[in-house]
Amino acid sequence: MSLTKTERAVIVSMWGKISTQADAIGTETLERLFSSYPQTKTYFPHFDLHPGSAQLRAHGSKVVAAVGDAVKSIDDIPGALAKLSELHAYVLRVDPVNFKLLSHCLLVSVAARFPADFTAEAHAAWDKFLSVVSSVLTEKYR
Repeated sequence: MSLTKTERAVIVSMWGKISTQADAIGTETLERLFSSYPQTKTYFPHFDLHPGSAQLRAHGSKVVAAVGDAVKSIDDIPGALAKLSELHAYVLRVDPVNFKLLSHCLLVSVAARFPADFTAEAHAAWDKFLSVVSSVLTEKYR
């Protein structure tokens, strides 16, 4: 699945706004993930998963930074996320379905923070982009 020129433009344009709130969005995304899908907590036994904890904020920042890397390398998402894919597949052994769950939580967080920008077109573009990201992150599992 590849992104159209229009979809790429929507992603890059919205990323300019999202990146200014990256830490807060990352934290909110993880809080949403852990409350909606508590089974995902099993990968973080050493974390303080209380809302707003320093560890949650730090990891949320990393998650959104990785999405930012994908946006910045929108023409080569597999190259941008190759090391992250290997880490999650071979070292952390994260169940691949969790990338889709995380993508959904990120999509909801972005929609909640930017309702005026989150048009049907933006929703479709971001959903497709995050599907590509999830697919790339699960590539090593195949």
